Amino acid sequence: MTRIDRRALFASGAAAALLAATGASLADTPKQGGTLRLAVPRDNSLEQVARGAVFDSLTEIAPDGTLRGELATNWQTDADARVWNFDLRDDAVFHDGTKLDVNDVLAVLEDIGQAEAIAPDRVQLQLAEGNPGLPFLLAGSRFVIARGGVTPLAQANGTGCYRVERAEDERHFRARRVSNHYKSGTAGWVDTLEIIVIPDAGVRAEALRDGYVDIAALPAGEELTAQRGLRYHPSEAEMALAMASHVGMPRQISRAALDDGRIAERWWLA
Repeated sequence: MTRIDRRALFASGAAAALLAATGASLADTPKQGGTLRLAVPRDNSLEQVARGAVFDSLTEIAPDGTLRGELATNWQTDADARVWNFDLRDDAVFHDGTKLDVNDVLAVLEDIGQAEAIAPDRVQLQLAEGNPGLPFLLAGSRFVIARGGVTPLAQANGTGCYRVERAEDERHFRARRVSNHYKSGTAGWVDTLEIIVIPDAGVRAEALRDGYVDIAALPAGEELTAQRGLRYHPSEAEMALAMASHVGMPRQISRAALDDGRIAERWWLA
């Protein structure tokens, strides 16, 4: 296995300082601060996590699998689940400082059915056929709300907890927490998110073992099982994620390798 290039690992602008918190105990509640560094394969992982950090949807599936509002505060439907009304947050702001507008939501819903604004903060969607599961559908990444449409990450303008600082396709991503975000105190714990693409599973494991990253997705398990102070999700045998002991996570999380792409706003550093 090719050993990791320590000088080039974060040459794209990321810091390469060693993390020295191995062995720290986790707090029961999330803590604010720090930089969360992820090593991911060359697949869609960088895009998935980055967009989960930058954009919001009308609804969100919580770590325990329950549905909750995100940009929508509540919703109602008729007996046939064909006509839906969604009430929008009044405190969501895009990263360019523009307040969320009903037209930003209409642009997404029009791909599903006939959408119209029935008030400055309420949209109505009429489906061709009833769909009781529509609020769950709208939590998917296909339906994120973006100012001016979904664009390449370097120009992304969402309402999520993190604003893009640097984005290189299939290489590196860096974003910083938005101050005074509407989720402050409930999500978006780390100050900075950093994602680096490392194609080789063994090198991802080495980056975690040597303290260059906090979390490695789909690492080479044989490189880590003898290492003290690491934890694994969902288990050591499956090891979709390996992480340093100073990484905190919700008590219940999705079995998806990167917590359904929401890892940036839900996980923290203890």
